[in-house]
Amino acid sequence: MTVLEFDGIPFDPMGALQARRTVDSAATAASSPHADSARVSGTASAAAPISAVGTDPVQQSSSVAPSGTDPTGAVAPVERAAVPAGSVPAVTAVHRLDPIAEIRAGVVAAHRSALSAQIALQRGIWRQALLRQGAGDLVAAGAAPVALVPAAGVAPEGAFKALARTDRVWLDRAALEQLTHGEIGAVFGAGHQRAGIESVARLAATTALVLTEVSRIELYGGSGNGFVTAQFEGDPRAAALQAAEVFALYTGMPLCISGSALTGGVSESVAGNSSGTVELVVEGLDLVPRPHLVATASFGPGIDPVGVTVTVVEPQGADVGPGGAAGALLLNEFHMAHLARGDQRIAMGREFAEYTGIRATRLPTGGLLLVDRVREFDGARGNLDGARYVTEYDSPADSWYYADTANDSMPHFVYMETSLQAALLMGYYAGPTLTQPGVTLSLRNLGGTATVLRQVDLRDATIEQTSRLLSTTILPGSSLQTFDYTLSVDGEPFYRGETMFGYFSDEALGNQTGLDAGRFVPTWLAGQPGVRSRVIDVAARRADPAAVACSHDKLALIDRVEVVDGGGNYGAGYLRSLRAIDDSDWFFTRHFYLDPVIPGSLGVESVIHAVQEWMLDAGFAEGMADPVFRIPQDLAFSWRYRGQFLPSDGSVELEAHIKSVRRGPHGVTVVVDGSLWKPGLRIYELVDLAVELADRKARP
Repeated sequence: MTVLEFDGIPFDPMGALQARRTVDSAATAASSPHADSARVSGTASAAAPISAVGTDPVQQSSSVAPSGTDPTGAVAPVERAAVPAGSVPAVTAVHRLDPIAEIRAGVVAAHRSALSAQIALQRGIWRQALLRQGAGDLVAAGAAPVALVPAAGVAPEGAFKALARTDRVWLDRAALEQLTHGEIGAVFGAGHQRAGIESVARLAATTALVLTEVSRIELYGGSGNGFVTAQFEGDPRAAALQAAEVFALYTGMPLCISGSALTGGVSESVAGNSSGTVELVVEGLDLVPRPHLVATASFGPGIDPVGVTVTVVEPQGADVGPGGAAGALLLNEFHMAHLARGDQRIAMGREFAEYTGIRATRLPTGGLLLVDRVREFDGARGNLDGARYVTEYDSPADSWYYADTANDSMPHFVYMETSLQAALLMGYYAGPTLTQPGVTLSLRNLGGTATVLRQVDLRDATIEQTSRLLSTTILPGSSLQTFDYTLSVDGEPFYRGETMFGYFSDEALGNQTGLDAGRFVPTWLAGQPGVRSRVIDVAARRADPAAVACSHDKLALIDRVEVVDGGGNYGAGYLRSLRAIDDSDWFFTRHFYLDPVIPGSLGVESVIHAVQEWMLDAGFAEGMADPVFRIPQDLAFSWRYRGQFLPSDGSVELEAHIKSVRRGPHGVTVVVDGSLWKPGLRIYELVDLAVELADRKARP
């Protein structure tokens, strides 16, 4: 049982907010994972900043954090009675480094050195990103907030994902009074109630209610993290705090921890009472180390803006680990966030404490975290075969990937990621790494096969992921796990597959040989001297506002495609694309924490994009009123991974061999085989990857 008591140095999100605003300190912060401690009226001293990062369960290497630093956001035990209102627990870390064998010392040492440098760089990128995010968030008194959301109704990638949704965006005095009594479900709807979660959090628990109306709540308003407009009569400080508490309740933050309460603080004092309007710009929300938000409240002329923090805190002595205060669930969103970039003891249980603060198996974070809850688990830790479990993932219609994809619904990489993340999560929970204490084992996906059973629009759906751990094989310095999985909506399956993950020692990672036993195998085009190719300028098409069925923004994965008409292994056409790797690419801060690598699923997605561009260039969309891409049903696709793309690898090269072109009543389906190379090494192989182009407006 994981029991967190409250003692030690409190964590102060207000101090983190002040650090984020100090843009001039970016260069210093880039070299250290901590901003300077700050003292804020109404809160405790800052101990650590809020982190927001993560990255593919494929390849990792050991590293050592600088002495005295904490790259994890992990939570130290804290005694609640000792915590002033408005503060949250402190952050601690554990670090270790393993030696390597003599024969491969040079290779492994170089591998470690490269990843250590990448990790240091990544910490700097994370810190700079936080500072840049906070730099433009200040709202002058009386000034209208600037909306930075990419498009109307679309969540920015990496934005805080609300634990509950509601259509209620206006609250009268009666509704506010209900919130003071803890009647959250009555105000915001049934989604704000969860089985096994005792509702204790309430509005204005420490102050008299001064809000008279909340006239506007925007989930992604203001700077992109949230916005509240409210009217008040009384203390402006209380109005600012209560507006922030309303937003915390609105996003369902207390649903993480049963019996939790809201604590809060305001950074500056305001003399006297008044009446008027308070505008709250939410600048950051996170579930690590505890669910909390930081914001700036503005009142108009005559009253300076104030900083606000609200934190969700569990009852004294409550167990916040697996099971525990999660109510009827084994794990919930709080545990997923900690597994991605926080305290593994909280996420997985006491046995996993040694993995906090070091390179270890983690989920992705930000917009790539695609599993929310573990609903059922019939296995037990140490039982490494035969367990069955059910997880869930909510896919809101405003999710960033729906806006960025050329697909009619969810892009292919999300199908892969949400199913694979569910599998690796519970495979890791079963404890294969615990069988080899003291050994750093890195997780990677080795391959699998999957089939779309039916095409379904997944916007606003809750996807149920049912997985089975079929087998675990423990070997010296490594282990293998196999799974099968099914994704369903409303009890109806729509995606099914099998996969294998491996846990590998540093020595094994330092001796990667790719798919061809270390031999260099060139692309098909490189072996065809004199063959003429033509180029599809994807970047130019993407820049055209009138371009149809084009992936963009975060899913702008390729810029050009070379085409050999009638070429390739099957004589039906050949595609090649080369893309430079930028170590500031967005996915490196998501996948994974302390192990920045390109997600394997995005490598698959890049091949899909090359095929999509070829299909449009070949004229398959002619005559279609509204062409869109879909994942064909009943066509099994398989993949093999034998390596990773690191930030330092320089480039990603891909090729696709057109295998077949099928015209049917719903459109055109193209099937390809493909491969991806890092410089000098082929590491991904894809077989029977299929893309369908259809007319969304065509009669069924």
